[in-house]
Amino acid sequence: MSKLQSSLVALAAALITIVQAAPAQALLSRTCVSAAKGNDVNASNSCDCSTPCRSFQVAHDNTSDQGEVMVLDAGGYGALTITKSISIANDGAGEASMLVSGGGAGITVNASNATGYVNLRGITIQGVSGGTSTGLRFNSGVALTVSNCVIRNHTGNGIEFLSTASSQLSVSNTLVSDNGGNGILLQPAVAGTVKAAFNRVESYNNSKAGFSANANGANLTIKAAAVESVAANNGGAGFASSVLGSNTSNINFFVIRSVASNNASGILSSTLILSTIWVGNSVITENTVGFDIPIGQGTIKSYGDNYLDGNGMDAPFGFTSATRR
Repeated sequence: MSKLQSSLVALAAALITIVQAAPAQALLSRTCVSAAKGNDVNASNSCDCSTPCRSFQVAHDNTSDQGEVMVLDAGGYGALTITKSISIANDGAGEASMLVSGGGAGITVNASNATGYVNLRGITIQGVSGGTSTGLRFNSGVALTVSNCVIRNHTGNGIEFLSTASSQLSVSNTLVSDNGGNGILLQPAVAGTVKAAFNRVESYNNSKAGFSANANGANLTIKAAAVESVAANNGGAGFASSVLGSNTSNINFFVIRSVASNNASGILSSTLILSTIWVGNSVITENTVGFDIPIGQGTIKSYGDNYLDGNGMDAPFGFTSATRR
């Protein structure tokens, strides 16, 4: 081999070593998406705000843990699976949406049960024809915060919280409507405690309950509160709780300064044991049954300051604020 050939071989080997040793592109703390100028195709695109990505998923994948994705303009940004602590935020850029069909969920949260804090703000998740769909599904994480969102027209549940460890859900200023299942379903998958807070949440025209808390296993605890929220025109109850299959689980659900109207039941406590709904300063009207306690089941406690009137039946015969059945 000539000296020239030997030099070229050595140079090629050195270049290969340099390429192999080069670090992967660093993830950013803040990334951006844009329907107008976003690009997912360019492999060198880091999704920084000067060269934004086109979809939520690619931006998420290029964002560091505990980082944020910002929406720059209105558009459709595709379905998303979240696996880290992150914020997806739209603060007045116009409708940032995704169309969901053919099964699955618009947004799925599979974050760490130890470190996963997820924030969603200003997102529209819209079901369209074709197959089954769920709006937002939470499987794992420490906490999920949802604000200023619209979740509607899914064949399944609007929001389903199926936590696999103790976790927290907070929803505010959000519309959940026109879904084929429940508007919002709390149903922990394993033993633990779920804490949920709903503030100014509207749940309309869902085929099942507007808000439903279900403990269908052992050693499950749900502590929920709905304040200044509305459940109307739902095929099931406006606000419901149930404990089935075990007497080692319990639910406490507070409904305060809220409205349940034109549902099958306004307030429903259907359980074998250990489920209590507390109702204060709320309007329960035009439901088939106002306070609904199936015979031998459930507990509803009224603070005595509610507007319970105009239902097909306001409450079970002999109901008092301390009734336990």
